[in-house]
Amino acid sequence: MNAIADRHANADVGSIFLYTNEAHPGECYPPHRTMEDKFKHARNLRDRLGVSRPILLDALDGACHRAYGSMPNMSWIFNRVGVPIYKSDWSDAQSVDSAIAYYLDVLKRRRDRERLAPFHVERIDYRRQDREGFRKGLERSGPSAVREFEEAGF
Repeated sequence: MNAIADRHANADVGSIFLYTNEAHPGECYPPHRTMEDKFKHARNLRDRLGVSRPILLDALDGACHRAYGSMPNMSWIFNRVGVPIYKSDWSDAQSVDSAIAYYLDVLKRRRDRERLAPFHVERIDYRRQDREGFRKGLERSGPSAVREFEEAGF
């Protein structure tokens, strides 16, 4: 996602990372009890994953996360007036990049005075499933995160 943000920065596309909560808390990354907990976890995530985009923290009660769907890894794209023009229940770089390219093309077509009418689309996108990487993420959280996920049957 950093690469996508960098690639489109010259087109005046902003990108943020909204840190909401620990999807699979464990002994190493327990549920947030204070905003300081959340700050510490967000800083660690930034450093571990090399997130170069600004990271904003949701409220401790997850108000923003709930308002926008509560999925663990969502992506949204908003136009300049705050209207959502893309929503995905999973952050997939290829899907997000494709959507940004599409909407940048729409802006160009509008500047060229092409008459365009909006319409709603739903589609299924596909992402590579990285079970090994996911397992490593659970292990970073702690043994209870791994155990709880396994007990859920996944």
